[in-house]
Amino acid sequence: MTCSKESLRLQYQQIRAHSLSLASGLTAEDQCIQSMPDASPTKWHLAHTTWFFEAMLLRPYAAQYRVFDASFHYLFNSYYEALGPRQPRPQRGMLSRPGLDAVHAYRQHVDAAMEAWLEDLDDTQWQALQPIIVLGLQHEQQHQELIVTDILHALSCNPLLPAYRHNDAQPSAVSVATGPVRWLAHDGAMVDIGHDGQGFAFDNETPRHPVWLQPYAIADRLVTCGEYLAFMDDGGYSRPEFWLSEGWATVQSQAWSAPQYWLQGDDPRLKERGGDAGWQIFGTQGVQPLDPHQPVSHLSFYEACAYAEWAGARLPTEFEWEASCSASELAQAFDFVWQWTRSAYAPYPGFRPIPGPAAEYNGKFMVGQQVLRGSSAATPASHGRLTYRNFFPPAARWQFTGLRLARDL
Repeated sequence: MTCSKESLRLQYQQIRAHSLSLASGLTAEDQCIQSMPDASPTKWHLAHTTWFFEAMLLRPYAAQYRVFDASFHYLFNSYYEALGPRQPRPQRGMLSRPGLDAVHAYRQHVDAAMEAWLEDLDDTQWQALQPIIVLGLQHEQQHQELIVTDILHALSCNPLLPAYRHNDAQPSAVSVATGPVRWLAHDGAMVDIGHDGQGFAFDNETPRHPVWLQPYAIADRLVTCGEYLAFMDDGGYSRPEFWLSEGWATVQSQAWSAPQYWLQGDDPRLKERGGDAGWQIFGTQGVQPLDPHQPVSHLSFYEACAYAEWAGARLPTEFEWEASCSASELAQAFDFVWQWTRSAYAPYPGFRPIPGPAAEYNGKFMVGQQVLRGSSAATPASHGRLTYRNFFPPAARWQFTGLRLARDL
């Protein structure tokens, strides 16, 4: 993809500013918390996204660039083995120093250097380096979603159950979730899957390739909280016949009895808040009564599969999802919850990672993970697309993850 320097400079400014706005309502103490190994402190996200531009662009290509702090190269590397050692992921919450002010100064330093460097690039350099600049912006948008999901988990561990943002707008689901599911039938067909080369895509979305689909039907909308509650009321978490073996072992070892962030009325934290006996859900706006029409969220792959088995259905493959979404048939495909698929995260035929240090971006994680499609309420507005392949381990459920049903014909 190509765009003008001015257009990319504007995107850079807007995306970088949005990261700061996501953190603006948080205290410095909030931004240091790491509530579990899979999550990272807000402060670390702000620094790591800055590190990406410094490590991938300014240090190797900007001859006049002055490193802000040499220790930051170690502190804020995530998983790039080719670029050296790093602070272990489970210990990012130990980085009480550098402080938040230093991280903000780091961002300002790198942003000023990027602005000056972009201005000085000649046409040849611009054409060669534009892809990695765009990747850096897309990478920051991924971390913007993680800022929201990670701080939500951290705040859920606080007995006060504080809201992340009281005015956080949520997409309305009532208009499409008040009636029964419509099943959209598809005959067997050969379909093209993957990115077509127009605009940006991560390397794992390529190459575009043909896939044969057997006849199937897919639900026109997402599974709701009310429908999932019916599964729970029917003993869903105590009936092993619905669960994959690893899922059932996880339910028992983790004592799962509801989706993450669902709270019963007798929870002592709710009693302190004057809660009633009904189900409540902790979200970005704090504790809210369960809305039966909203899509169920914060499910693991195991829970999604168990619900589908109970409902006499299954999860769609990522190819069925993409083919149906290409036909513009799916309601709630984007902006609500990421949707688990029955597809393991594996390379497409002919996959090649992007060259250079960023080759580690996607390909090395193609084992032990499941593909999710769509986008969520926490995904930046310009970041989702039809061919996007999100991926998480099957037990993960702190993300905004839900499900859509499918079945064989």
